[in-house]
Amino acid sequence: MPRPLIPWPDARLRKVAAPVEAVTDEIRALWDEMIEVMEAMPGVGLAAPQLGVSLRIAVVDASEKRGQAVRMANPEVLHASVELRPHEEASPNLAGVSAVVKRPRAVTVRYMNEDGVMDRRDFVGLWATSVQHQIDHLNGKMYFDRLSKVKRDMLLRKARKGAA
Repeated sequence: MPRPLIPWPDARLRKVAAPVEAVTDEIRALWDEMIEVMEAMPGVGLAAPQLGVSLRIAVVDASEKRGQAVRMANPEVLHASVELRPHEEASPNLAGVSAVVKRPRAVTVRYMNEDGVMDRRDFVGLWATSVQHQIDHLNGKMYFDRLSKVKRDMLLRKARKGAA
């Protein structure tokens, strides 16, 4: 049984996650659990802090047919395109609300892969949006932190009403 998603405003969602020193069987099991949770949502990505695990681990699968998840430890953006792409983003940690966020359309990301080897990959479109969204989670940020104060306050008010 996979861990439950922790609800906003749990303080663990605001904590910067710890780096992963090595890919172990525990890390691989966590990736598998995260993919299971991501598929059940269904979603296109998940970061370990969303399950209350403060490690720099994420999974992303923005493929049409699914089953193409990229497992990442310590992901970091090396290069981001100047061109921005608006996309409706949400988080299962704050259910019932979403907002359009503009992020770079393409990013080059360096990360430790499932074999424990440093890898580099270009992500475009929804893949790029999801990777950046997950890295925000690893840095203790939520997608609504990228909104103006007015839009963010409106979104959080709406979320509180929905939860009441």
